[in-house]
Amino acid sequence: MNRENKRKKYEKHYYKNHACTDSFTCKVCGRLVVPQGAGSGHRNHCPNCLSSQHLDNEPGDREADCGGVMEPVAVWVRKNGEWALIHRCRICGKLSSNRVAADDNPMKLMAIAMKPLCEPPFPVERIEELTALMGGDGSLKY
Repeated sequence: MNRENKRKKYEKHYYKNHACTDSFTCKVCGRLVVPQGAGSGHRNHCPNCLSSQHLDNEPGDREADCGGVMEPVAVWVRKNGEWALIHRCRICGKLSSNRVAADDNPMKLMAIAMKPLCEPPFPVERIEELTALMGGDGSLKY
């Protein structure tokens, strides 16, 4: 059964308490995604490209009418040290957090984590000048 028809078959909040055993085809990279290997019973994104689909308003409710592609935009670390992905819907802009799965692409995860350092919001070659303008002495020596 495809992901779009799930909300028709099950009652409200069914997926919050029941493992999802259905496979789906990723809307971004086209790969078949199977629930095995995720490390949990709740596969919610492609382990290859880390993209998802906007299906829930609240986790597991399958009530979102948007259906847009949820693209991975950031990672963060939870209190227990576990990594989680931040997804943003390309259509409506909703943000959501999803646990990183055991079989997720480690290179893609690291690329997302490193992006703020690789693409800072200021020109790196002007860091000393900008620091001096903010009241520092502009020195990078510690």
